[in-house]
Amino acid sequence: MKFSDLKNLVERPETRAGRTFELAIQSLIVTSLVVYSIETLPSVRKLIDDGVPDAVSTLLAIVEIVTVCVFTFEYALRLAVADRKLKFAFSFFGMIDFLAILPFYVTLFAGLGANVDLRTVRALRLFRLFRVFKLARYSRALARFHRAFVAAREELILYLILTLLMLYFAAAGIYFFESEAQPEAFSSIFSSLWWAVATLTTVGYGDVYPVTPGGRLFTFFVLMVGLGVVAVPAGIVAAALEQARATDSEKSGDEDGPAQRGAGGSETDSPMSNGDVSA
Repeated sequence: MKFSDLKNLVERPETRAGRTFELAIQSLIVTSLVVYSIETLPSVRKLIDDGVPDAVSTLLAIVEIVTVCVFTFEYALRLAVADRKLKFAFSFFGMIDFLAILPFYVTLFAGLGANVDLRTVRALRLFRLFRVFKLARYSRALARFHRAFVAAREELILYLILTLLMLYFAAAGIYFFESEAQPEAFSSIFSSLWWAVATLTTVGYGDVYPVTPGGRLFTFFVLMVGLGVVAVPAGIVAAALEQARATDSEKSGDEDGPAQRGAGGSETDSPMSNGDVSA
């Protein structure tokens, strides 16, 4: 197989081979997530942790090995055909592909070593959840979301900074009003941050709440601000998504334009040719 064929296989899903490759990877991603979920069952997890082989654990191990081998091949293939290999390796999807296979190899090499506490290494199993983000590569809608977040990153960063400032001011304010009345619940600004998070996000768990008139009035204003905290990022992302959708429409229109003009030209030429023949 030529290098160009391999490049089209992983970078052009509109081709038949690329679509087959895309569906195969998607199926393996879902399969690996199902296997990870089954491994969390208490009975299965005990057998795996104790190293006791049985039919279920053996089957899960085989599926995991096959999945990791395919993901490793995919990562190596994408890295090989990338025009800028270092940029791909440190890109979002490049890091996701790497983190998706990292736990398996770390656990494997750690298990071969001596005097290694595998309980610490097994914590890396959580990184297998990064495989779900691999699905984003094969979804146009998710790709549009990614472009929208990139386009609105400056606004979102500014919003995040302002939100952190509001969290601090809310925690400091409720501490001022409630520290004497509820010294256990609001013993410091740090302990008041939980109340600030629950109130600003309009969740309101009710485990910690103000009892003084000043604290309740302050909570009312914090709740009003919290409505904006929830609404502002939704508006920013919605506007960025609309812009990304418009950009996609323009691109598709530019691609369809030459074909339509070519078809129109052939139609206008035909009467002229008929006229020449009749003449």
